[in-house]
Amino acid sequence: MSQSNGREAGRAPGRERHRGAVTLRRQAIPTSTADQRLLDSRARSDWKTKDAWRALRILSEFVEGFDTLADLPPAVSVFGSARSRPESPECQLAEALGAALARAGYAVITGGGPGVMEAANRGASEAGGLSVGLGIELPFEQGLNDWVDLAIDFRYFFARKTMFVKYAQAFVVLPGGFGTMDELFEALTLVQTGKVTRFPVVLMGADYWSGLLDWLRDTMAADGKIGPTDLELICVTDDVNAAVRHIVEAEATLSAEQEAVREEAVARTAADQQAAGEATSGDRAAGGPSAGGRPAGGAVEPVGGGATGERPGRITGAGGDRSGERPAGPARPAGDGEGAG
Repeated sequence: MSQSNGREAGRAPGRERHRGAVTLRRQAIPTSTADQRLLDSRARSDWKTKDAWRALRILSEFVEGFDTLADLPPAVSVFGSARSRPESPECQLAEALGAALARAGYAVITGGGPGVMEAANRGASEAGGLSVGLGIELPFEQGLNDWVDLAIDFRYFFARKTMFVKYAQAFVVLPGGFGTMDELFEALTLVQTGKVTRFPVVLMGADYWSGLLDWLRDTMAADGKIGPTDLELICVTDDVNAAVRHIVEAEATLSAEQEAVREEAVARTAADQQAAGEATSGDRAAGGPSAGGRPAGGAVEPVGGGATGERPGRITGAGGDRSGERPAGPARPAGDGEGAG
């Protein structure tokens, strides 16, 4: 039997899948994904034995993502079709966009796959920027493109989607399919509901999006399913510089608003402290009670002078209201000046 480099002749390395430190090849690659196994309601019998462990695996993906991306510079997530050819208009646009974002100081985050994602990663990398790829386990293996500098492979879509939003200052969406639509409408929903603020959503490839935008305006908005101002959440342009400028200006506006809120909070706190200080000074000048609530001279109020529930200042005799306290001295006999009568 002939061999080549220790392998049987005709046995190619084949595709492979990575799961952290684990590498799977050929027949070892499962036919289903972690997402499929999690969401498949037909496998209810193993929920009690497996879902608890899945929870730990899900948690580990969030921890890994947060820890890896925590020090990421300002970034923009770019979405588009994995099926687009390198010579297509959207890939050329994505490459120019990635380079422009890198020059503006942004890292570029994509799904790490081919097509539009690879073009955006390439543009950012060649322009000297940081190129990030967030991969996902799929039944058909596509792998991470060669232009990704920092990569994370996820098992679960929802963990991956969190990273796209959490570590990005904006979304730029180029022509794509269902996955691209998913990211687009998730971003619009988060902005519309106030879950994220001042999060620019830019559509590039105006001709491709025109039919969708017409439907949103003439059907969805006209029928009252979205508000008239909701369409203003979307910026449509084919100009790379205009797209980057829109993102930069939105970030500057948000920073100015946040600074104004901080200054207002500081001013309000200072005013409250000043008012409290003036009130305390006025009480002292008038001889009123001190901060502890006791009279100015430190004297104890006489019995009967307090409201119900107040502790008496002293005990006057055997017939007084001791409120459960021990007498101050020996009790006097009942006929000694304080008898019943």
